[in-house]
Amino acid sequence: MGIIFGAAAAQAQLHGHGPDAWQVVDVAPDDVLNLRMGPGTQYPIIGSFAPDENGLVQVTCVPFMTYEQGMNLSPASRQHLDLPSRWCLMTSADSHRQGWVSARFLAEDVTPANAGKDSTPDVEAMAVRLVERLYSLHELALRGQALSPLERPRAQDFFFRDDVALVVDHPEGADPLYDAQDFDITDFEVSLISMFRGLISVEVSFRNFGHPQKVGFALRADTQQQGAPIRIMEITHRDWSFPR
Repeated sequence: MGIIFGAAAAQAQLHGHGPDAWQVVDVAPDDVLNLRMGPGTQYPIIGSFAPDENGLVQVTCVPFMTYEQGMNLSPASRQHLDLPSRWCLMTSADSHRQGWVSARFLAEDVTPANAGKDSTPDVEAMAVRLVERLYSLHELALRGQALSPLERPRAQDFFFRDDVALVVDHPEGADPLYDAQDFDITDFEVSLISMFRGLISVEVSFRNFGHPQKVGFALRADTQQQGAPIRIMEITHRDWSFPR
């Protein structure tokens, strides 16, 4: 998350919500932006982004700081703190590639939404990506490496605005995404089940300590938020649902 935004993006950051998408910048046309296994050049290369790739989703950045802290940290303060260069964990628009990249090669995606593609958004793919990102951020938050998507200000990026208070005040007990207090997750997969009259059904399957589990997600457009983005209405486990 570089500190090189225009006024609108900066204002969004200060309200706790960064850009919805990012793009690669300052990479030569005949080169690529390497994806690395960790935040630094000492980590192996595991993939790449094209020099003009856009639609990237940001999972988290290190050194870790909130949006507000990042925007309010002046160059002088950054130098005084002797912070290392900033790296971000990014996911491609199709969710097939993920890795760490230097933040200096990232900027807010200003590509028109319908540039080079059908003007109708692929809401089904958006729903799947939203659920995938929810779990990615949740995992990082459990390790203290990101803001939790179940807490303010991130919850509104995933859940209906009217349900944010319910999400943030979720009761103690089983984890809302895994339906367990302890977990060792393998065979994780997110799949689109159906879309009918604007209601999108997504299923998450995984094994927890070897035991198979499935979690259902119901999503649709939240008209209470600007642009009516796809948001999660309900997460359904075998015996209970969340947040409603």
